[in-house]
Amino acid sequence: MRYLALLLAPVLVLALLAGCSRPQPTNGEVKMTVMARAREVATAFRDRDMAKLAIMVHPDKGVRFSPYSFVRTGQDGDVVLTANEVRLILADSRSFTWGVSDGKGDPIVLGFWSYVQGFVYDRDFLAAPVVEFNKVVMQGNTVVNITDAYPDGLFVEFHFPGTEQYSGYDWDSLRLVFEQKGKTWYLVGVVHDQWTI
Repeated sequence: MRYLALLLAPVLVLALLAGCSRPQPTNGEVKMTVMARAREVATAFRDRDMAKLAIMVHPDKGVRFSPYSFVRTGQDGDVVLTANEVRLILADSRSFTWGVSDGKGDPIVLGFWSYVQGFVYDRDFLAAPVVEFNKVVMQGNTVVNITDAYPDGLFVEFHFPGTEQYSGYDWDSLRLVFEQKGKTWYLVGVVHDQWTI
C-alpha cells in the first residue's frame, strides 16, 4: 500500500500543478467579458442584426423575453426563442403572446420586431447614462426575480433615469442575462423594466 502511495504521489502533484497553471478568470475579467457581450447584444438589437444576435444566444437554452421585471419561467412562461429562430425571426410573420400588459391586463400580442420596439430596444440603450453589472438599478411595483429565474446567470442593466417632468416615473431599463457554457457567455434572458402599477 505504501508503494502504491509513493507511485501515485508524483501523478497527483503533476495533476495539481497542471490545474493551477491554467489561468482562471478573475471577477474583473468576467465582468469585462459580460459587459462587452451585453454591448454586442444591444448593438445587434439596435442594428436589427439577427444573424449576429443568434450567434450570442445560448445554444441549449435559447433566449427568454420578459416584457417586465418578473421573469415567468415554466410551461406557460415568457416566450423563449432558439438561436435558429432568432436568426430567421425577421422573416417570420407570426405574432406571439409575450405576456400581459401592465395596468390593462390585455395580452401583449405582437410580431417580433414590434415587440422589440416596445419592450426591448424602445430607447437607445447603448447611450444609457447608467450601466450596471449584476445590480438592479431601479424597480417599480413588479417583483424583480431575475436572480431566482437565472441562478447561474449574470446580467447587465442599461438604465435611463426618470425625468423631473414625470416625477421620475418615466425611467426605463433593459437587463441582458448571460450564462456561461464552456468559455463563452451566452444570452439567455432579455428583461425589460419600467414603472408598473
